Amino acid sequence: MKLRSLLFAPADQPRKMEKALASTADAVVLDLEDAVGPSAKDGARAGLAGLLPAQRRPGIVVRVNARGTPWYLHDLAAAVALRPAAVMLPKCTGPADLQALDHHLEALEAAAGLPHGGIGVLALATETAASLHHLDYRGVTPRLRALCFGAEDLSAELGVLPRDTGGGYAAPAIQARGAMLLAATAAGVPALDTPFPDPRDEAGLLRETQAAARDGFSGKMCIHPAQLAPVNAAFTPDAAQLAWARAVRDAFARQPEAGVLSLDGRMVERMHLRLAQRLLAGAD
Repeated sequence: MKLRSLLFAPADQPRKMEKALASTADAVVLDLEDAVGPSAKDGARAGLAGLLPAQRRPGIVVRVNARGTPWYLHDLAAAVALRPAAVMLPKCTGPADLQALDHHLEALEAAAGLPHGGIGVLALATETAASLHHLDYRGVTPRLRALCFGAEDLSAELGVLPRDTGGGYAAPAIQARGAMLLAATAAGVPALDTPFPDPRDEAGLLRETQAAARDGFSGKMCIHPAQLAPVNAAFTPDAAQLAWARAVRDAFARQPEAGVLSLDGRMVERMHLRLAQRLLAGAD
């Protein structure tokens, strides 16, 4: 599942869900959590049940409510019945939450006659202060598809604005962002950036998205269809990058035992081969 752009849609608003599902987003996140009020949770689940069976779109993700809420297990049961590509776990406080979700999905898949492990997990891993102390997700479960950076909830918990007037992150968000990037790399999964909150600010979105791509993020969550085109473009390697990546790959293929090579007069090492492979994988 390609994860350059993930478009959220409230699960209690059929028109918005249908619009999102028809969009160019790599993945559509049908949201049972923050976008749906407590009194509307049951109706939102029913709405998903009526909408998704007819859908053949790849990349459907259901964001359930956090573990420990009264809606969590009901959301999971409803989601598994619809066979999404993945569920998104909000406010994931560490590997224990992910392990519990893995066990719950295993039981629900078995009950539904689905193959074990077919439903992946996207974990929002920085939405609480406690989560920053437990960011080691190496080997927790093969279901893990990505770690996601959430700036808004963490900032609300700390009582600060996530961004200053110039669009820069507050200090706690900067720390969480860097820690999560490293955690995703260590776990061998993509890192997905927080949504940009103002769909009308095209320049701000472009600035933040390009910075995320430079820093090593693989994609970005989106809250409006207008954000998809610039986000997809920012996380798609351009022709020059792909040409360099192919040249590096081919050079090491010709000399598989080499640790360092000269390419067009410049030194390239094994770390450059890993970068080249990542760029080529992102283009496939």
